Amino acid sequence: MRKGLTFLLPAVLSVMMAAPSLAQDTVDPATVVARVNGQEITLGHIIVTFAALPQQYQQLPAETLYPNILEQLIQQTALAQSLGTDDPLYVKLSVENERRALLAADEIDRVLKSSPSEADIRTAYDAEYSEGYGGDEYNASHILLDTEDEAKSVKAMLDTGADFAELAKEKSTGPSGPNGGSLGWFGLGAMVPEFEAAVVALETGEVSEPIQTQFGWHVVILNEQRKATAPLLNEVREEIANRLRSEIMEKRVAELTSAADVERPEIEGLDMNVMKNLELVRN
Repeated sequence: MRKGLTFLLPAVLSVMMAAPSLAQDTVDPATVVARVNGQEITLGHIIVTFAALPQQYQQLPAETLYPNILEQLIQQTALAQSLGTDDPLYVKLSVENERRALLAADEIDRVLKSSPSEADIRTAYDAEYSEGYGGDEYNASHILLDTEDEAKSVKAMLDTGADFAELAKEKSTGPSGPNGGSLGWFGLGAMVPEFEAAVVALETGEVSEPIQTQFGWHVVILNEQRKATAPLLNEVREEIANRLRSEIMEKRVAELTSAADVERPEIEGLDMNVMKNLELVRN
């Protein structure tokens, strides 16, 4: 939330005050709850202030929050009135930006309100896992060494019939060495790129040439390869829904932007660092 909505709360939230009595069936956002030098503060102002509060404040009892929010708005109004009737330029620009952001957020909420549907999620799930598989998985072992020469020596021993697991126990400097170099099953993205590329290029039972990563030099053997079992729909429902929401919004933004008459005038000599100069909009 914006800075101006919180600077008074820490001091006043420790005080429990009784909220004014308002009949529940007669109030609406236009209901006036205070006047400061004739300027009205309405229930609507209270509501939107509450909505912008951090979550930890929203958990407090309404009997605590309501009077304190009202007091904050009264104090802010008095402070704002002390500046006169003309809003500073930075305030006008901030209000325009805030209005733009709120309206854009409303459009996002509107578009996403009923999307994606359960049918959309099911269709996306079936398309991704139609074969019942969730991608490739690899079972590999490696021997980690400090230098390329050591790795080449190990590779030569393996080429002449040395047992990979026994050599890993003897030579590997990595934590998997005592376990024969076994890394177990892993999918794409689980290993650093150089290591992953080497594993993917191997046939089952094949041993790689020495490869270098940030951890040192590796000699790798691909033990097995399989297709991962597809997850249940309930396990990936939210992931799929979030992806579909993102795609829906990207499509909507692209449609509106491409349909808009957008101009980007060339500004000769513009130094983009000017955006850091807040003094230009203070008057």
